[in-house]
Amino acid sequence: MFYRTIGCLVAGTTLLVSLSAVAAYPDKPVRIIVPNPSGGAVDVVTRKVAQKLAVQTGQSFVVENKPGASGTIGTSQVVNAPADGYTLLANDNSYTTLPYVFKKLNWDHQTALIPIAPFAFSPVVLGVKADSRFKDLASLVSYAKAHPGEVTFGTGGPGSSPHFAAEAFQQAAGIKLMHVPYKGAGEAMVGLLSGSVDLLVVSTPTALAPVKGNQMRLLGISGKTRVDVFPSVPTFAEAGVPNFSLFNWSGLAAPKGTPNDVTMRLQTEIQKALQAPDMKTFLAQMGAQPGNLGSPAFAQLIQRETAQWATVAQKAHIEKQ
Repeated sequence: MFYRTIGCLVAGTTLLVSLSAVAAYPDKPVRIIVPNPSGGAVDVVTRKVAQKLAVQTGQSFVVENKPGASGTIGTSQVVNAPADGYTLLANDNSYTTLPYVFKKLNWDHQTALIPIAPFAFSPVVLGVKADSRFKDLASLVSYAKAHPGEVTFGTGGPGSSPHFAAEAFQQAAGIKLMHVPYKGAGEAMVGLLSGSVDLLVVSTPTALAPVKGNQMRLLGISGKTRVDVFPSVPTFAEAGVPNFSLFNWSGLAAPKGTPNDVTMRLQTEIQKALQAPDMKTFLAQMGAQPGNLGSPAFAQLIQRETAQWATVAQKAHIEKQ
């Protein structure tokens, strides 16, 4: 009886300590690694969410950019960090393409990270230069079918998210375009605006500035309905390519082994941040929507997308590095 009582006391004390630790989380600054350059869509959204989390928790959430090697440099830092909730990864849908970009990764793609919650979902748009000869998607598709490999598209490099997106578009439209890789997304945009390439397939945040500056014209947008920020742009289904419904997403992940109570706390705080009126307005102005998915659903989304890219990569003959 004595030993049973002591055991109960020890168990109870351990539980109280555990609950106390979770309740105190975070009790020091949290690092969020963005494996992309500063100023990009993922970086901008992550910094906005980080500001919200800091206010809600009373602790700093510091965003650090660690770009390079298609995001694997920053991702590796998080994968190898202590699983205590104080080093997190802000990733996006480019993570789901990595198994088809690299022959070998330094971590297990399926299990090394715990998806916590998505920040936002944004449609994909197909854009051309403002004075392009292609006035709508139908004319572009028609011309591309008659002249295989003549219409060009730019990307930030082989295996990048825009590359995969453009390959998926070609397969959905039944056309063949010519890929012109650049050293980054910025250079690809310069290539479009200078007339060096015919089109880009990018996310809505990337297209905002050139469209508002009357330098770029959009021919189609993914999703079932049009978005308020681009009300005159038809969906791909409306424009004649119904099987192209790709969306970009960004969200937060933690190293494998991070306590469930910590990831749940983060998920709760993220969902709270996304419901704030100013956050909804911020995302809407980018043509995006709040994530609003729990960790299990987010994990399933990543698994599903990773599997779907296999067919695109195979048909496009994307070579692994």
